[in-house]
Amino acid sequence: MKFLLKGKRMEDYKLIDFQILGDERGSLIAIEQGYDVPFDIKRVYYIFDTKDGVNRGFHAHINLKQICIAVKGSCIFVLDDGYKREEIKLANPNQGLLIEGLIWREMKDFSPNCILVVLASEHYSENDYIRDYNKFKEFVIEKEKTEKY
Repeated sequence: MKFLLKGKRMEDYKLIDFQILGDERGSLIAIEQGYDVPFDIKRVYYIFDTKDGVNRGFHAHINLKQICIAVKGSCIFVLDDGYKREEIKLANPNQGLLIEGLIWREMKDFSPNCILVVLASEHYSENDYIRDYNKFKEFVIEKEKTEKY
């Protein structure tokens, strides 16, 4: 696993390169829990057929960890740790975006053929979502205060 990018805190988000296996017949990528994925996978979902000009996401998770992979096409993630925003383009099926920390995420500029696969550490729970950006900022500030003591 090769880490290419870090957020404000190293564990917040990073790009991971997956090893491509294959031969003259084509390519294969195996993603294994405990090796490529640093958490137990409890949920897998994928986003596809996103209409032109549609943005998605607009939330943060309190505890959920994810790896996002554009297995086909591309999209841009806008990541915000409460202090800075950064854009990361996913356009390679052998690269995943690991998001572990409290990060606001938005996805935009989906190519017409984009298929975005997400590996998640938890089953769906609405209680884990922060869907209001101002509440997210308040949550980050409160978390920072408690981590300092």
